[in-house]
Amino acid sequence: VEQLAGQEPVLSKARITIRQWSVRRNEKIAVYATVRGEKAMELLERGLRVKEFELKEKNFSATGNFGFGIDEHIDLGLKYDPSTGIYGMDFYVVMERAGFRVSRRKRAVAKIGVKHRISPKETMQWFKNKFNGIVISGNQLQEKQ
Repeated sequence: VEQLAGQEPVLSKARITIRQWSVRRNEKIAVYATVRGEKAMELLERGLRVKEFELKEKNFSATGNFGFGIDEHIDLGLKYDPSTGIYGMDFYVVMERAGFRVSRRKRAVAKIGVKHRISPKETMQWFKNKFNGIVISGNQLQEKQ
């Protein structure tokens, strides 16, 4: 993640012990990095290139965000390291309009109005326009198989 994002990743620890998965509480289980701006667009494009700019309709959430995963990090152009092996990676994009801070600030907190929220349709349209992407609905997915 450090090679990809160009910044130091944050470590995530397990909250609870799950014996079936051999995961103990406070064991380091994942890393993540928050990336914004031009670097984020570049990373997103590299990730979407692996997916061939095709996303399923269910990749888009009700709040207008979207995410997808890739199975092998080497598809992004990173070099294979025998000590770490091959690992998968998730991309999650949070869409916001200017003014969303009012719901998170400390003083004078307010709700985001219905007309100001981002719908899944708007996000899908942005994805199609920005990356010439294809959104596959459930019906199209069944036809492909």
